[in-house]
Amino acid sequence: MNAWISILRDHKVVRASAVAIFLYGFAGGATSPYQAVIGIRELGLSDNAYAAVAFAASMAHVTLAIISGYLSDRFQSYRRPLLFVSAFGVIGYGTVWLNPTPFTFVIATIGPLALFHATNSMLFGNVRAHTDSFAPEEASIANSLMRMMVSLSWVVVPGIVGLVLATQDSMILAYLIAAAVSGGCFLMILLGLDTDKTPKQSATPVIRTPALLEFAKVLAPKTALRILSVALITQVLSVNAAVLPLIVTGRANGVAADIGFLVGMVALLEVLFIFFWAWVVRKIKLTTALVITASLYFVYLASLAVVTAPWQVYGVSILAGIAAAGIISLPISYLLDLIKDRPGISASLIAVNIFLGAALGAMFFAIGTSLGGYGTASILGGIGGIFGAGGLMYLERTRA
Repeated sequence: MNAWISILRDHKVVRASAVAIFLYGFAGGATSPYQAVIGIRELGLSDNAYAAVAFAASMAHVTLAIISGYLSDRFQSYRRPLLFVSAFGVIGYGTVWLNPTPFTFVIATIGPLALFHATNSMLFGNVRAHTDSFAPEEASIANSLMRMMVSLSWVVVPGIVGLVLATQDSMILAYLIAAAVSGGCFLMILLGLDTDKTPKQSATPVIRTPALLEFAKVLAPKTALRILSVALITQVLSVNAAVLPLIVTGRANGVAADIGFLVGMVALLEVLFIFFWAWVVRKIKLTTALVITASLYFVYLASLAVVTAPWQVYGVSILAGIAAAGIISLPISYLLDLIKDRPGISASLIAVNIFLGAALGAMFFAIGTSLGGYGTASILGGIGGIFGAGGLMYLERTRA
C-alpha cells in the first residue's frame, strides 16, 4: 500500500490523471445505466434505431481514439489533445440536457460524446508516456491505479444518481450531472497536468513514420492476433452484463433490486482486488495471471448458468469480483506495452479492445441463446475467455 501512496505523492501526472479519469468515469456512470431508457422511452427512439446509434457511436469512438492516439504520438503532445476531447463531454451531455430531442440525442451520442470517450484511453496513454522513467513495479501500479479509479466511480455513482433521479419526472437530469462532472474533468486536465514541453531539437533529422505505416502496426498479423486474444478474454464481461439480469430475474427468481446490489457488490470487490492482482503480476508472468483470471471467471459463468435462487447468485458473484478485477486491469497493462515507443497508439488499443470485446460478447450471447438459452450463452462466453488467455500465452511463448 505504501507504494501506491508514494506514487500519488511523488508523481503529479499520476495524481492529476487519476482524478481526471475518476471524473470521466463519474460522467459515464451517471448516464450509461439510463441511456437506453432515455433514448427509447423518453425520447421515442425505436429499439432498432437505438441499437444502430449505439453501434455507430462505438465505431466513431474506436476511430477517434486511434486518430487521437496517433496525433498525440506524432506531435509528442498529450495535454492539449486531452483538453480538446474532454471539452466535448460538456458539449455533448449539455446539448442533450438543454434540447432533449431524438435528433439531438443521436447527433450528440455519435459525435461529441464519442470524441469525449477518447479521454479514457488518452489519459492512460498520458500516464504511460511518463512512466518510462518509473521502475517497472511503479509503472504497473500506476496503470492499476488508473483502472481502479474508473471502477471506484462506478461503485458510488450509479446508485447516487439513481436516488436523485427517483425524485424526478424525467431521467434527463443525468445528462446535466454528467455535463457538470465533465467540466470538472476538463479543469483537472487544464490545471493539474503540466504544459507540454517542446521536444528538444536534435542535430540528426527525425524521420517521421507515415501514418499508414503507424496504423499498419495495429493491423500486423502478430499484433492483431494478440489484440483478438485480449478481446476474447474481456468479452466475458459483456456476456455477463447481458445474461446476469436475465438469469437473476428469470430462473433465479430474483427482483430488479438484486441486479443493482450485485453490480455494486462486484464493482466494490473489483476495487479491492485490483491491489491483489497488481501484487500477483510482480510474482508471475502477466499472461499466466490472465489464464488464472479467465479460468476463475469461467467457473463463475458456468455456476451462474445453473443457479436457482438469488443467494446463489450473490455467492458466485464473489468469485466474479475477484476475477473481474484482473480482467479489467491486467489487459490494460499488456495493451499499453504492445506497441513500443507509441503510448498514444497503444492506449487507443483500449478502445479497440472494448469494441471487439462487446462484439464478441454479442456473438457468444446470440449463439448461446439460440442453442440453449441464457445459461448456454454464459458457458460459451466463459469458454471463449479461456481460449483467449491460452492463445495469448502461446503467442507470448513464441515471440521470443
